[in-house]
Amino acid sequence: MAEFRRARLGATLSLMAGLTLAGCATAAQESTPRLSSEELATQIGEAPTPASPPSGQQWLYGSAEGLVASHQTFRLLTAYALDKAAHRPAESVVLAPGATPADPEFIPCGDRPFAAVFDADETLLWNIGSMRVFAERKQDFDPAIWDAWERTGAGYALPLPGAVEALDTLRAAGITIIVNTNRTGGNAAGTEATLKAAGLGEFHHGDSLFLMGDDETGSSKDRRRETISARYCVIALGGDQLGDFAQAFNQRTLPVKERKAMAANPAIASMWGNGWFLFANPVYGPSIRGDFDDVFPAERRWTPEEGNE
Repeated sequence: MAEFRRARLGATLSLMAGLTLAGCATAAQESTPRLSSEELATQIGEAPTPASPPSGQQWLYGSAEGLVASHQTFRLLTAYALDKAAHRPAESVVLAPGATPADPEFIPCGDRPFAAVFDADETLLWNIGSMRVFAERKQDFDPAIWDAWERTGAGYALPLPGAVEALDTLRAAGITIIVNTNRTGGNAAGTEATLKAAGLGEFHHGDSLFLMGDDETGSSKDRRRETISARYCVIALGGDQLGDFAQAFNQRTLPVKERKAMAANPAIASMWGNGWFLFANPVYGPSIRGDFDDVFPAERRWTPEEGNE
């Protein structure tokens, strides 16, 4: 009888413990605080509204994070270029004719003077004037509006955060600043005026400003980089698209995954932050591509447990 009472007591205690744990779990679930709309906005961003600019524009042009990313890249580029100017490198950071990111060779420097080469749009200039028009009209791009912007945008574009200070520092160290952009040659005067109005300095087409149409290769910048390298030892390249470093990245038939693999190829990967400096641009360009399987690998597909959706 004593053994029966002990067994019954043990079972009762186990049941009570189980009920207590279950009650604690339920209480914990019930007491889990719901995030307020303000807290959610802090964690995941505010929900878009019909009046909102696209999220990429909000981030690039409006956020503190976009500002910090720009300053950070300019500081890294400036420090790198100053070091190279103090210790003359044998090679530039421009790929030699016929070289590829998978099999890179670089143009020798010789005793040519130093230069840093930048793209213009979303690298030295934030095109907030034209981008606002596109956003308000729900357009990704309009060639007629962009042509007008190239001609008449002086005073309406902003320099990227940190750009003016970086260019001043590089020039003071004897490094020539050159712009290589796919703005069109026919609008050279407008681009010169826009760069000057943004506080970035004087640029002259064919000397320190190279534009689409300067040769027969269209939007490819490879030939223009070679032309610049005939006069200068290019010690830094800055751009917001991979085509600002090598046209091979911009092959239209190159699948998203293969383009990504090309950029991470060990043969070229060490160039990022060491001669090649990429500025953030989540707004437009060849980086804005990919379906669900391109962006989210199938082997990483996850489904939340039932009841947690």
